[in-house]
Amino acid sequence: MKLDFVTVDVFTDRQFGGNPLAVVPDARGLTSEQMQAIATEFNLSETTFVLPPKDIANTAQVRIFTPRAELPFAGHPNVGTAFVLAGATASAARPAAGDKMTFEEKAGLVCIELHRDRSVLTGARLAAPQGLSIGESIAPEIIASACSLAPADIDTRAHQPCIASCGTQFIFAAIASRGALAAARPRFDVFARDVPATLATGMPTGIHLYLESASPVADIEARMFAPLYGVNEDPATGSANVALIALLAKLRPEPDLRLERRISQGVDMGRPSLMVASAEKRGSEIVAAHIGGSCVPVTSGVIRLG
Repeated sequence: MKLDFVTVDVFTDRQFGGNPLAVVPDARGLTSEQMQAIATEFNLSETTFVLPPKDIANTAQVRIFTPRAELPFAGHPNVGTAFVLAGATASAARPAAGDKMTFEEKAGLVCIELHRDRSVLTGARLAAPQGLSIGESIAPEIIASACSLAPADIDTRAHQPCIASCGTQFIFAAIASRGALAAARPRFDVFARDVPATLATGMPTGIHLYLESASPVADIEARMFAPLYGVNEDPATGSANVALIALLAKLRPEPDLRLERRISQGVDMGRPSLMVASAEKRGSEIVAAHIGGSCVPVTSGVIRLG
């Protein structure tokens, strides 16, 4: 059995930046176990597998795997998969309706809008498949220990570290300084012992650290650690940052607003990424959240099974 694959760098406008993604445009005939094995072989943050949609009104069913587990939703895999399918000559997807695509995923329907510069495809923007949900607070001392930081490095002025989600759960913690953000390192032993993450129960994928501090490039700088999912650090985490913008909008005192921020990630890994995230709040409730960015193709090839 031969399977075509493509890799793209997502949330960047140049090769070897951003977050690399592997896409199998036609995964018909693969079992879940084979998908997981292929994702483990690629050993990227995520690999996606495209299947025909269950509902012909949608573009495709997309399954997303880290090296260790399947995810219900993720950001850069959706943006990158849409980019790949828009240029694919053969896939399991249905033809897109103009520059709109809808993916069926475990978290729900993910609506995507392709971005073009004149006629050239440059990237995509997605709408979060679920509304913002905010869960329990996590002790700052646990976050600090899991990320090799001091408790004073965790900034609790706006909020305590907490679980939040727009389709995939993360723990969000504000950081007190750029130096602390750069110094953070994940400790697998603390994650395994103290962070409430269980692959079988859909608990938080990882810890998302962020610093609201304008730079020439971005308004927010972020890092995300998910060692229990086989992702020591992620260069760009759209599913976390779309929830982050929704959380920040929710915390603002205005009952109605549209909040948009440029978010950089991956800088400390040498894979700088840039995302544009936005959230809309009406009557003190988040009604929409989006995230998007650019993509560039990198490789293509064939997987030979059996």
